[in-house]
Amino acid sequence: MINITFPDGSVRRFEDGVNAYAVAESISPRLRKATLAAELNGELYDAALPIHGDCTLKLLTFADDGGKWTYRHTGSHILAQAVKRLWPEVKLAIGPAIDNGFYYDFDTDIPFSPEDFPKIEKEIAKIVSENLPLERSELPREEAIRFMQEKDEPYKVELIRDLPEDAVISFYRQGDFVDLCAGPHLESTGKCKNIKLMSVAGAYWRGSEKNKMLKRIYATAFEKKADLDEYIHMLEEAKKRDHRKLGKELGLFAMMDEGPGFPFFLPKGMVLKNKLIDYWREVHKRYGYVEISTPIMLNRSLWERSGHWDHYKNNMYTTVIDDVDFAVKPMNCPGGMLVYQTEMRSYRDLPLRMGELGLVHRHELSGALHGLFRVRCFTQDDAHIFMTPEQIRDEIKNVAGLINQVYSLFGFKYHVELSTRPEDSMGSDEDWELATNSLQGALDDLGLDYVINEGDGAFYGPKIDFHLVDAIGRTWQCGTIQLDFQLPQRFELEYIGADGEKHRPIMIHRVCFGSIERFIGILIEHFAGAFPTWLAPVQVKVLPISEKYEEYAKSVKAALDAADIRAEIDLRSEKIGYKIREAQGQKIPYMLVVGQKEQADGTVSVRSRFAGDEGQKNLETFIADIQKEIADRVKREVVKEDEK
Repeated sequence: MINITFPDGSVRRFEDGVNAYAVAESISPRLRKATLAAELNGELYDAALPIHGDCTLKLLTFADDGGKWTYRHTGSHILAQAVKRLWPEVKLAIGPAIDNGFYYDFDTDIPFSPEDFPKIEKEIAKIVSENLPLERSELPREEAIRFMQEKDEPYKVELIRDLPEDAVISFYRQGDFVDLCAGPHLESTGKCKNIKLMSVAGAYWRGSEKNKMLKRIYATAFEKKADLDEYIHMLEEAKKRDHRKLGKELGLFAMMDEGPGFPFFLPKGMVLKNKLIDYWREVHKRYGYVEISTPIMLNRSLWERSGHWDHYKNNMYTTVIDDVDFAVKPMNCPGGMLVYQTEMRSYRDLPLRMGELGLVHRHELSGALHGLFRVRCFTQDDAHIFMTPEQIRDEIKNVAGLINQVYSLFGFKYHVELSTRPEDSMGSDEDWELATNSLQGALDDLGLDYVINEGDGAFYGPKIDFHLVDAIGRTWQCGTIQLDFQLPQRFELEYIGADGEKHRPIMIHRVCFGSIERFIGILIEHFAGAFPTWLAPVQVKVLPISEKYEEYAKSVKAALDAADIRAEIDLRSEKIGYKIREAQGQKIPYMLVVGQKEQADGTVSVRSRFAGDEGQKNLETFIADIQKEIADRVKREVVKEDEK
């Protein structure tokens, strides 16, 4: 008999050699049906394999990451089997599960395209309906090589040859299809339903451009069809919201061949960026921060002291000035250390909260560049907080409160992760225990739900990450709070304590937007370009019905300008319906239509992005209303037809 410990701490005895499916069945038939894989002593494990010896066990369903991975990894084998049935001459490469799906790489001259998807999906459905068991087997290295050679699968042979000498070489069979695989997998193909092929791409074997280009088919799979339909809808919505497409259509930013990865902000994009920065400054002033600015380029000795020269040099842009090596800053932190050192600090000066909107440069590979999401230069909204050990908990709560206020303004929900000490960490056990307990205590004080991400902290300290959720359910990691005992030591930072002695401050690294450029990209997609009025580059479009009313339209725009409302006027000789549709396409919050009646009454006919026709208003009343909406940073919701 063996003892199996479950996640809730309970222990049950089973026959040695029991598998996870049987364990699940002993708890409930419903759990047995839902179980897809297991986590055995912290490692992903095939639920059909025997369990030997005392262990910890977690049964995984589709709600668990390991369950999703197993489900989709089985989907990749079904895809490969379908392709081999249709085109037997195709050679198999690899087929892992990935975030939100899976892919399989094939060596073939067949130009796979979406037109082939219905034929492949039909074969996939057939394999699923056959409900073929997935059976695991093992072979010694030389037998495994011969087996794959007989099947004429050269990529599998290469993979086996590269495995360690003591590696277990395993295969999974489903009907007439066998693949080299470590697993785990579902018990049969019939358990893996709702497979959808997504796209085709080229991919070099093993990621090296020196190797052959393979054909990669991307796909996804969900346990429930409703979840698959929701995911497809989300992807379609994401295409409409693509910030690269909307950024171009709305005249916000451009990417040029002359500067790949270096965004150009256009006039309307600069309005958006500056409004975010204005808000950033307002919030930080309220929370007791001072603002600094540090040089964009500093010499090698600084980067050696900070550790970046040894650990980050390949991502840094360097040059030589007066025979001395310099680097363009990839982070703001070392400059902040130097600012702290400009004078001797007292414990009465702490906490010292220093914010910086610093332009940083990092060398990203060209293939990784992606609109505003992955660039080579960006404005990082850093802050560095220097404090005493007793102040840590309150400062963490202060930062969390600031981040919550900012995200709530934009309508973002978020979840929190606490990342603990990694294996390659620096510092004493005592420092790490104090830092981790302080972060955890602050989160508990705030009543925030959080997940502990074991071993994923920075090398210099634990951290809290804020993952915000956008309008279509995607998550983005933006805000972070990192405790650092190491940089203050490297830079020998000091303060005079109440005892008159010198002490080492503790430091927080903290970002809220993360990268302003990236945050703008997220906002574009979150709002689909339809920004709240306070943030919209153009807040009002004045639309005269004909040229007879141009002078009155100009006076309306002048009044808006005087009230500091961002307005444009459309004086083209176009029909008013066309002008309205175009303004709507530009996502402008308000359109003021003016004609004979409006001119006679000193009014404007108001159309909004939120409620459509809002009727006639006195101009002064409209200005007062929109000024309040802007000042309060109100996010007006779109009124549905049945609510009007």
